[in-house]
Parts: sequence; C-alpha cells; structure tokens
Amino acid sequence: MTHFPSKRLPGAGRTLATVMGLTAALTLGAVDEATAAAPASATSHSPTTTAARWTDQPHGFASLAGGTTGGAGGKVVTVTDQASLVKYASAEEPYVIRVAGSVAVAPFGSDVVVASNKTIIGVGATGEIVHGELHLNPGTSNVIIRNLTIRDSYVEGDWDGKTTDFDAIQMDTVDHVWIDHNRFAHMGDGLLDIRKDSQYITVSDNQFANHNKAFGIGWTPNVLTQITIDHNWFTGTKQRNPSADNCAYAHLYNNYVSAQVADGDPVWTYGNWSRGKTKMVIENSYYDGVQHPYQADATAELVQRGSILRNASGRQDTWGTAFEPRDFYAYRLDPAAAVPALVKRFSGPQARIGAAVTLNVPADYPTVQAAVDAVPVGNASPVTVAVAPGTYREKVFIPAGKSNILLQGTGRKRSDTVIVYDTPAEYGGSTGSATVRIAANDVTARNLTFSNDFDEAAVELKGEQALAMKTTGDRIVFENTAFLGNQDTLMTDSPKLDVISRVYVRDAYIEGDVDFIYGRATTVIERSVIRALTRGSTTNNGYVTAASTWTGNPYGFLITRSKVVSDAPADSFHLGRPWHPGGEPNAVAQVLFRDTELPVAIKASPWTDMSGFSWKDARFTEYGTYGPGAQVTADRPQLSDADAASYTVADYLRGTDGWAPYAWAPYARR
Repeated sequence: MTHFPSKRLPGAGRTLATVMGLTAALTLGAVDEATAAAPASATSHSPTTTAARWTDQPHGFASLAGGTTGGAGGKVVTVTDQASLVKYASAEEPYVIRVAGSVAVAPFGSDVVVASNKTIIGVGATGEIVHGELHLNPGTSNVIIRNLTIRDSYVEGDWDGKTTDFDAIQMDTVDHVWIDHNRFAHMGDGLLDIRKDSQYITVSDNQFANHNKAFGIGWTPNVLTQITIDHNWFTGTKQRNPSADNCAYAHLYNNYVSAQVADGDPVWTYGNWSRGKTKMVIENSYYDGVQHPYQADATAELVQRGSILRNASGRQDTWGTAFEPRDFYAYRLDPAAAVPALVKRFSGPQARIGAAVTLNVPADYPTVQAAVDAVPVGNASPVTVAVAPGTYREKVFIPAGKSNILLQGTGRKRSDTVIVYDTPAEYGGSTGSATVRIAANDVTARNLTFSNDFDEAAVELKGEQALAMKTTGDRIVFENTAFLGNQDTLMTDSPKLDVISRVYVRDAYIEGDVDFIYGRATTVIERSVIRALTRGSTTNNGYVTAASTWTGNPYGFLITRSKVVSDAPADSFHLGRPWHPGGEPNAVAQVLFRDTELPVAIKASPWTDMSGFSWKDARFTEYGTYGPGAQVTADRPQLSDADAASYTVADYLRGTDGWAPYAWAPYARR
C-alpha cells in the first residue's frame, strides 16, 4: 500500500487508548472465559481433595514422577494403514498418532512396536486395530494409548491362549504409560499384559470384553509396579480382572465386573486377585454375577471399602493395611451404586476424545509456531492450539493446507494472551511485517491479542506499515480478539483478486490510524470496538478502511452493530478510501457501515480518493449509523431500505457453501 508519511504522536496516549478501547470492547461483547481442567496432582492426606473427572491429562500413578505426556511436543499424524502406523509408532522422535478407521495387521497376530514418547489415539470412535498387538519393549517410557478398539486375534479353539501370545497390548519393564478409553475384545492370549517391573501405570475407562484372561500384571519376583485401575468395565470375561502379582501398589476403584463367564471352574474364574506380595486397595467397585469377586494370597494385602456385590459368591478376602492412595495422588471417587451406569456410558472409545487434538503452548510446544508446525499438511480434523496466558514475542504463519485449526487463548481475558512482534514493511514488505499470517482455510482464533508494536514515531523509514494480522484463507473466524497496531493493523485478503475469501470478526477490538482495516476479503466485523488513533493532526489523522474488493464481488467490508471510538480531534478521520493495489482497475472497494456508532472525529465527508482513484467510483455506503459522527450529506451515500435487505451478515458470508459462523455456538444470537 501507499505509505502515508505523517506520524501519530508518541507517548502515554497509546497506552490509555488501548486500555479504554479494551474496556469499551468488553461492554459490547461477551468475554469467552476459556477453562482448562488441571491434571490431578500429588496431595496431602485430605479425603476431600478430588481431581477433575474428564480431562486429557493422565491421573493416578501415571501422573507421578514427572508425569506421562506421550507424544506431546511432537508432530501430529493421522494413519489409516499398517505401514504408517508401524513407521510412526516405532520412530525415535515423539509423535501424536491419530488412528482413523480400521487398521488390519498382517501377518495375523503380529506386533506393532511402540517406542517411547508416543500418543496413539483413535479418531472419534472409529479407530481400531484388528488382528494385531501393540507391543512396548523393555525400556520404553512415556506412552499414551487412548480411544482405540483392539480386537480379533483369537485363534479358534484356543480358549486358554496356550498356543499364541496375541495380546491386545503387552509391555515389559516400561514406565509412565496411560491406557485410557479403549475397548479390548476377543484376542489370542491376554487383553492387557503389564509385565516385569513396569512402573507408573494408569488404566482407566476401558472395556474388557468376551475373553478368558482379561488383564494380568506382574510376572516378576520384584515388588516395584505402581498401578491405578479405575472406571473399567469387565464383561463376559473369566479371570484376571485384573490379577496383580508382586505389585508394590495396586489401586482399583470404581470398576465394574459383570456377566462373568460361568464355566464351573472353581479356581480360575474370579474377579480381582492380589497375588505374591501385592498391596491392593479396592474402592467403590461393583461386582454383578461374579465368582470370587476379590481374593488375596496369604503373602499379599488387600483392603476393600465401599464396593457393592450382587449375585456374588466365593472368596471375598481382606487382610493387611495395604496403603493409602491419597498419600500419592488426588482422585475422584464415585458412589459404587453409580458405577454401572457411569462405566457403561463413559468407558471405551468416545467420539469426543479423538475427534480433536489439543496442542498446549508452552507446556508441550515452546512457541505457537512450534505447535502450528506440528499440525500435518492436509489436516482434515480439528486441532486446538491452546495458548496459555503470557506474551509470545514471535511471528506465526499458518500455511495453506493446515486447515481446521483453533488458536485458543486459555486466559480469562483476551489481553492475558498476546502474540506480538515489531517488524515494519521496510524489512520484508507489507506481508513480511505481519505478526501473524493465516493462509489456511477454516481457522478460528479466540480469546487472544495480536499486536505489531513497531514504534513508527521513533524512526524514519519508507515502509512503516506494520501488520498485526494478515489472512488470505477462507472461512476465518476471530472471536473475542484484539488487533493492536498503527498503519495497516488488520489485513483480510485472498490468494488473488478474483478469489473470494471470507472472514468473520466478532466481539473484537481493532486499533490503528492509516488504512488499519484493509484488503479484498469479504469481511464482517460485528459487535466490535474500532479505535481510530490520533496522529496529532487537526485535519487528517487517517483512514479506518482501505478496501480493494474485486469488482465481481458484491460484498467487501461490513462493519455492523459496532462502535468506532477515537481520541482524534473533531472532523479529522476518514471512514475509508479505495485501494487499487498496483493500480488494478478491477479492485473496486465495497464498504458498508451499518447500525454502528460513529464519533465526532469522523469527517462530514468521510470518504476520500486514493492514488488517483475517486472514492465516488467505489461502493461506499452507510445504513443506520448514529452518534456525533453520523450525519447525512451529499458526500455520504446511504443504502436504501430495499437494498439493506440484501446486505446482511448472512449475505456477506453465505458464499456458495452456506457458511454461517454467526449461527454457531458461541456466536449465535439469543
């Protein structure tokens, strides 16, 4: 864009203007108070301390000694076949591996080796591994396996699993593993085998179904394993629900054992077994139709409290003091009577879990760009980049092809989370100056502040444009965001002149002086505060808009139900001017200010020429503007009532695909 040589005044006015603008914006739009459940942490002995029920953070023993993070910090990949699953699961570097659909493993019963620092997660409830085993070799550490179905490596006639070792998951001498919300059924030997001194393990919200040997722990003379087992459903199983051999600590709570296989076996049909020197605590579980619901060797210890037994028979052993789980971590204990309904509903794969991936900044990724880099090109599923409160001095680029990203500030206010840089156009051009660039489609930013804090009053440069944000993608949403800058603060553009991109901005704060809302994208700014900053002039302090709408596009900028505020003198600010990039004659600005309050700073003749192009040849109109800066004159075209019916938020954004972000929660009007 053409550089405008005048400068706004430096000093305290900028800070005051920003604070006032943010305050005013909060009065117009609701603040999205992002909430994030904290992981369970070690606690004192207080029995009232509880952890959040449903989170994406491991709890129990897997949360201790540094915690279990899986592939956090690594790239996100989606696999649909065995070769890809094997490649990424066995890689040295961390990965978040999303399993979409059914992956058949061959040869029948083969292992898929899982190396350290991996998350393997089913996409929605669709991810499954058939005829194969996930295998963690000795020394493997920090693995999360969630939301998968692993099934059908059973060898017909081999009920005892004596001829094969086709488990669903097997691990030997590993540490920090979380097995969560999976379904295991009809395998060749055990469903889940946790063996040989594995430590810091949590097994939660899984289903173990239609099997003989469900879940075994141990196979070692050492007494090292610490394991939490909660909210699992064992149904149609015979034994090992679980069997825990020589565990230092085994904490079982809120599990549901039902419909036990009834084959008349007097010994090897049972529920839970504390074996060897295991210390086991069972709390508020539910046993329905179970022989020997819980039993312990004479050398072991077993404490049981609060469980419900229905149609149960046989051994119900309790002796010793075992241990107190709350000495190690906090946990939520549900009433035993509620367990069957809770476990039936919430165990096993869940559509809500794997459908979206959350990348946490800076907990898992040190920068916002590092998290964006982890998103695969061609991404087709929702990915949330959750940015913790703080100031991130970096430039961020979301390239075309990395769609379906939500940038989410997790602070209480948008001002809590700021992405900022200070590049002017002198160093890299207008595009290169942008703090954040979004070239991908279907990107949403929420509860964030984007800033370019280049101080144009401090230096003399030819190119002082300094963008806080530039978009070229389609279907971009900004909600409860702030854009801070001076010249060219917010550019909403498209890949080329005759390509239409759409942007929806709601409940925002936008500040600047010269052309600070500009570009050729179809853009709706709704329920927002726009602050026109003074540059110290008594006659011309700048321009709110500089649209370059393609002449074949009837919809450029719609600023509606918003408020323009300014500290500039009366009659010193323009609503806009027509930008024809490179003298392009087919870039004919379209701007409508509708139902928006205007300050006294707005000129009586608010539109002006640019680079030899007359504003009168552009498509500049107002409809229902009000306030001290709103008036009807010969130089202020007004949209007619009839035409206004075709220039609504819906008309601007509909396109050919019916896009209607204003109708989605949390944007929908009530």
